[in-house]
Amino acid sequence: MTMGTTEAADRAPLFGPDTRFAAFFDDPRWALAIVRATVLEAAHPQIGAALVDNSTFVAHPWRRLRNTFLSMRRMFSPDPAVREREAARLNRLHARMSGADSHGRPYDAMDRAARAWVVATLFDSAVTMCRLSGQPLDEDTMERMYAEYRAFLAALEGDAGELPETLVGFWRYFDRVVEEELEDTEAARIILYRLFDHLPAPALLVGAPTLWAAGRAVAGPLVGAVTVASLPEPYRRRAGLPQTPGAAALMQGAYLATGLARFLPEGWLDAQSVIEVLTLSPGSDDPRARTATALRARMKRASALLRLLAPLGADTDPGARAAAGTGQGRRSAEEFFRQVLDQTGDGHLDWPDLAAMARELSTRLDLDEPEENRLYDAFAAWWRELQAALDTDGDGRVSVTEYAAAAPSLAPTALIRVAEALFDATDKDGNGTIDAHEYRALFRTAFHRDLATTEGGYGRSAFVGGFLSFMSGRRTGTPYDPLLAEA
Repeated sequence: MTMGTTEAADRAPLFGPDTRFAAFFDDPRWALAIVRATVLEAAHPQIGAALVDNSTFVAHPWRRLRNTFLSMRRMFSPDPAVREREAARLNRLHARMSGADSHGRPYDAMDRAARAWVVATLFDSAVTMCRLSGQPLDEDTMERMYAEYRAFLAALEGDAGELPETLVGFWRYFDRVVEEELEDTEAARIILYRLFDHLPAPALLVGAPTLWAAGRAVAGPLVGAVTVASLPEPYRRRAGLPQTPGAAALMQGAYLATGLARFLPEGWLDAQSVIEVLTLSPGSDDPRARTATALRARMKRASALLRLLAPLGADTDPGARAAAGTGQGRRSAEEFFRQVLDQTGDGHLDWPDLAAMARELSTRLDLDEPEENRLYDAFAAWWRELQAALDTDGDGRVSVTEYAAAAPSLAPTALIRVAEALFDATDKDGNGTIDAHEYRALFRTAFHRDLATTEGGYGRSAFVGGFLSFMSGRRTGTPYDPLLAEA
């Protein structure tokens, strides 16, 4: 007799470090499962449209990965106050995402059915991950884990009733959505066929563009083939996704190989440390920076050798070439547009790009609702100013050509208000200066050596001037590069 979800849920807390869900955080198989789950999410018309219009996963995938991981850690914290605060933040974030897809169909990131589907894809991908790696879950464990995922949906203030109460009911629900609702969306295609082929280097590898390009040329198609092979067959058929010969064996091998990590000593794999080291900016005072610097030096030498043997990376990857620059300098208007302003990577500047900046800053500072609203309002005012001054063809967005032609003469009136709102949000104690602790909360490093600090603090005028210098002067090598420009 199968144990019911409710009975299984009563045996242990549904949140905290001992949950089945939390056990996957440091499991390398989870990387493959997350890609699969993301494709299934993106194949849902509402979710796919929201991703294309609002997400930074194309232009800033490593930042998105870090923030997603941090959010999941918070949501499965044993402290209910931490979970509630994070759920409220996520709900405010998603409440700002609505619109219409390319077919004119409305989407809303707060749609209950769509949110339930996100959780459903995570659960199904976790079960699939275990099955493909030769460790299928028994019925009791699946019941227990399903209860955790339903509790996660409820904690997000979603309707847990959107997911069936029983595991048997879930599989019927999952098959129905796959067969009747999923589509060959633009977002799903981007993840499968564009994201990995053009994935920008993480901060750790920005100095080795050739090495990164070579590795990506091999790994990108492999990850895509493994992901396609792992998708439900009815969706593959409807979306016309070709399964290359040998893909099923490749998929099985990839999951089995990553599953061997279970034999490593406990504590050897720490996903949070891996992500943080990959995204550790040059010049950081993090204790691990010395190791990262040594790795960068080795990879630069390897990249130089590879360029001599097979010059394939730097000349064919302008994004990597631009990222390889170090030190103080100036970007061209086109580079600044691509690396900073176009946060969603769609080739145009519009409100979702500036909203993504506000979202990143709010996330870093863990702002309460009033502070967050003020920051969003400041960015909205800046967008109205940019649109009025730069959108010469009246299409509701700004192209790189429009920006390059007119931006140098733009008076940064609204941008100053953005800087002031950001300063006030960072200055938690309201004493008129940003101290070392407050500075670290925003930039994740100690005071920058070039800062004009006074009495151990960073004053309003210096902060606003630095922000304007970055956003208007397009300077590189500033503390804002890791915050808004790096992938």
